[in-house]
Amino acid sequence: MKIRVVLVDDHPLVLDGISARLEGEESLEVVGMANDGKQALKLAAEVKPDVVLMDVSMPVMNGFEATERFREEQPDIKVLILSMHDDREYIVKLIKCGAAGYVLKDVSSEELISAIETIYRGGTYFSSGASQALFSQFEQAVPVEVEEEQEPLTGREKDVLKLVAEGNSNKEIARELDISVRTVETHRQNIKNKLDIHTAAGLTRYAIENNLVD
Repeated sequence: MKIRVVLVDDHPLVLDGISARLEGEESLEVVGMANDGKQALKLAAEVKPDVVLMDVSMPVMNGFEATERFREEQPDIKVLILSMHDDREYIVKLIKCGAAGYVLKDVSSEELISAIETIYRGGTYFSSGASQALFSQFEQAVPVEVEEEQEPLTGREKDVLKLVAEGNSNKEIARELDISVRTVETHRQNIKNKLDIHTAAGLTRYAIENNLVD
């Protein structure tokens, strides 16, 4: 099966250029293009891509907000940032928003394809320029990452956990939150991994102790 990719950039020529770079690659299929984050979210809900390849600076909804919305609403879709900015603050913020990788626009077609394939398989990918920017102040970056790991569940994860604790099935939760069953399953797995709790009883107890349910 080919990796289904949606391209997002506010410059049509850039979209055409990226599409041309990926055209003919046997492992990939470009299934749609969007000009901003809002369009990307709507398009992704319709065509169900595996990976969204997205710029940062866009009108209507930028890459930061769109990446965070993908994490909240469509967490089974991997977001790979393709940007001209090699600023460490950009990269760290996008990682916090949920991006699985960050590559600069000067990378080769081969490296871009490799990045897409890597995050599709569940890994992370940072091009050499992005890595240099990210780790240039490594000693200062460590406390930021540790603090991020201590953040509580996202709002959507709390919604799912509350419904789990109330005894709802995945189908019932999907219907209640107007999301797919696959997305519910992804949220549940993320909750289990974050809390290191792997039973329904344990999740229910956590929800009660943290006032997520009455």
